Amino acid sequence: MELHLKIIGWLLLVLSGIHVFFPKYFNWKQELSLVSAINRQMMNVHTFFIALILLLMSLLCISSANELATTMLGRRICFGLGIFWLIRLLIQFFGYSSKLWKGKAFETSIHTVFSILWLYFSGVFFYVCLR
Repeated sequence: MELHLKIIGWLLLVLSGIHVFFPKYFNWKQELSLVSAINRQMMNVHTFFIALILLLMSLLCISSANELATTMLGRRICFGLGIFWLIRLLIQFFGYSSKLWKGKAFETSIHTVFSILWLYFSGVFFYVCLR
């Protein structure tokens, strides 16, 4: 299981880094020009903190895989992370409209890849905490 926790750590590191490109990729300068300054700043601040928490989860999984897998505290942390990623998986299906991806090859493949990723994350964390 330690290997899977380290794999998750590296995947989370990449995911954290991808957030740097969100404003440009999603054209936030233009898209968010229509909203108030507080809404625009909240998007940027929340994106920063999502990237930060992903980075911290990444470092935890990479540096402390053994402790996560073998200690009571580690298993409790994995339980919390399992809940987090399970909720993220559910949001993938119930928080986003299927109109955003259905019938669009690229968007459907991204939806599928991230659904599998969230399932993998939650499955590994739950497996670690329940064994």
